[in-house]
Amino acid sequence: MNIYGLGGKVAVITGGASGIGRACAHTLARSGADISIWDLDQGALDLVLKELEDYDYRLHSAVVDVSDSAAVDSAMQDVVDTLGHVDITVANAGIGGAAASSGDYSDDDWHRVIGINLDGVFYTQRAAIRAMRQSGRGGSIVNMASVLGDVGFASASAYTAAKHGVVGLTQAAAWEHAVDGIRINAVGPGFIRTPLLAKNLDEAALAFLATQHALQRLGEPHEVAELVAWLASDAASFATGTFYPIDGGYLAR
Repeated sequence: MNIYGLGGKVAVITGGASGIGRACAHTLARSGADISIWDLDQGALDLVLKELEDYDYRLHSAVVDVSDSAAVDSAMQDVVDTLGHVDITVANAGIGGAAASSGDYSDDDWHRVIGINLDGVFYTQRAAIRAMRQSGRGGSIVNMASVLGDVGFASASAYTAAKHGVVGLTQAAAWEHAVDGIRINAVGPGFIRTPLLAKNLDEAALAFLATQHALQRLGEPHEVAELVAWLASDAASFATGTFYPIDGGYLAR
């Protein structure tokens, strides 16, 4: 059911081949948007593209390493050339990173997490702003932060630092580009049942994390995607520069 009214808009979703990104692609397409999904996994991209064909809107995909600024710029320009413009960008691509204390975190692990989770959001946001300014249509950018953009978490110093950075980046850019008609917000999911989470944690750890939410369960990707779609829509016309947790009560403790 189309409740967000995104017909005629073009949406870019990074990390769009799985988890929250995949759910965002489905929710935005269901709401009428043409979709460009970016990911590193061509096979996973092909599967999601096949799923999105049911919505009968224009589709585009690209294999993109978001930590490579030139690759991000090239992919965004290709979206403009192929679909005409960019109205919505969801900077969702991210990794969990190594689990280690701050005193034991290696340079390589630190730079890899920051490169994807913070630099990648900056590069994606910057390319989207440029495309939106060029079209003169304005737009909405949603940066995927985390509840860990608001609090700390032992053994995840790089991830936590990156997500705090995403929130600050969002707030600064929202002030800078409101004059361009561009709204920029950050979403802070709690612990969501995604392939990334399942890859890094066993069932006992997942069960423990569920108890850390007031709702006593993990979130689902489609629940995050609904918030993203609202922020992308004209219904959120007065929303910019804000961090929106969607965390089952995790931060209410």
